Amino acid sequence: MKLNLKRPLAFFDLETTGVNVGSDRIVEIAILKAMPDGTEEIKTLRVNPEMPIPLQSSLIHGIYDEHIAQERTFKEVAQELADFIGDADLAGYNSNRFDIPVLLEEFLKAGIDFDMTDRKFVDVQNIFHQMEQRTLRAAYKFYCDKDIVNAHSAEADITATYHVLLAQIERYKDADFEDKQGNISKPVQNDVEALHVFTNMNKPVDFAGRMVFNEEGQETFNFGKHKGKTVEQVFDIEPSYYAWMKQGDFPLYTKKKLEEIWTRWNKKKEQNKAPKPPVAPKTPVAPRPNFINSNPQPTTKKDKPAAEVTNDMLEQLKMKFGK
Repeated sequence: MKLNLKRPLAFFDLETTGVNVGSDRIVEIAILKAMPDGTEEIKTLRVNPEMPIPLQSSLIHGIYDEHIAQERTFKEVAQELADFIGDADLAGYNSNRFDIPVLLEEFLKAGIDFDMTDRKFVDVQNIFHQMEQRTLRAAYKFYCDKDIVNAHSAEADITATYHVLLAQIERYKDADFEDKQGNISKPVQNDVEALHVFTNMNKPVDFAGRMVFNEEGQETFNFGKHKGKTVEQVFDIEPSYYAWMKQGDFPLYTKKKLEEIWTRWNKKKEQNKAPKPPVAPKTPVAPRPNFINSNPQPTTKKDKPAAEVTNDMLEQLKMKFGK
């Protein structure tokens, strides 16, 4: 089938250092440019992001620091990419929420005014999510080929959920699944432990998903300005974040798990404090001797030696007393 195009449509995908639109950087970009005449052009570039690639990102896309150390920066390839895309419309998978914002951010950092006026955006993921509805009613119809009677009553919904799981186990018991690292397994088995592992792929700490476990099993923030950092790292650099969350509008269970981590962090902090060496008692200092006068006595008028009597003094006394 040929796309009916009035102008080129550029499908593109990014591999990045992370998922923060404002601060993370592109490490690889691939563009497939579908032309109105049915031809296609492809350009793929690896980019030096000018920052270390976190291990958890490298484990997903397979690009490590040494792979891009000699590559050009985005600023150096920005004009080349802008020229290749030209006036094409843009398409991708989850591109409206991630790829397009990241690409625009990179162009702006590189000083390229990539004009988005009149461009069209096609997000293939949105087509999938809207056409294949993810409601219980849709799942019951898809897996069991039945309609729920008294939908949205608790008993009818939970009965339908039970039968959907039975149908899923039957349908997918021999089906292969490939994860983001390329590992292939048959995860949907008639086993609660296996189903638990498969249905908790995000590894939540608090079920609300505000904190998740990373690949090393460490609690990590999954929202806000500290997204991707471990909870203990944030406590190290901004301990007031704990108080902000405890006072904020977060679920009680989230606060409970946060308090557990805070208590553990404080305990480790106390244990890591080096004991202070004992302070030696001060040696009393003897008073310094006064070599000028080792036995000073108060001086008064009385203590002064008497002056020698002269004839002038006797004459003055005579005149005073008339003798």
